[in-house]
Amino acid sequence: MALKETFYISHGSPTLAIDETIPAWKFLTSWKEVFPHRPSAILVISGHWDTSVPTVNVVNHNETIHDFGGFPRSMYKLKYPAPGAPKLAKRVKELVEASGLSRVDEDKKRGLDHGTWVPLMLMYPEADIPVCQLSVSSNKDGTYHYNLGKALAPLKDEGVLIIGSGSATHNLRAMAPRGSPTPAWASAFDS
Repeated sequence: MALKETFYISHGSPTLAIDETIPAWKFLTSWKEVFPHRPSAILVISGHWDTSVPTVNVVNHNETIHDFGGFPRSMYKLKYPAPGAPKLAKRVKELVEASGLSRVDEDKKRGLDHGTWVPLMLMYPEADIPVCQLSVSSNKDGTYHYNLGKALAPLKDEGVLIIGSGSATHNLRAMAPRGSPTPAWASAFDS
């Protein structure tokens, strides 16, 4: 079945996976009410995988990458054993390269970073839909990424759910304790 939608999911802190008090937890656990269509596969473009050249993970089974530190011990035991989507990875490569935008590299070892598995474990807890991850290239501008999205659009007609995952702002180095004043750059962005 062809899909019309593409989604951007702000995944927040990795603790979203275990903290039911975070408002996004309720939204993501009720995902199938919001989006009842079962995709043939899922492509996640994660802000936590940044490469100079777009890269897809071409694996049969996705390992869970715990690419964070300083969180509760239980976080490091979580697994999201979704099958890989090597056919989708090849299709992504074919579409992007055919667009003339860029070559696409293949990573035959990489699993899923928390920008992918945290939201998916709430949205599709069965972990039975094939998942492929595509990197972002922060060395490229917004127009490049917009055109990348256009190149990937035919996947929706093939029943693939395309998700962008990250946050509008994600500067952990600038993170301050709760109750701290909002940084000037963040206030300027909001206005």
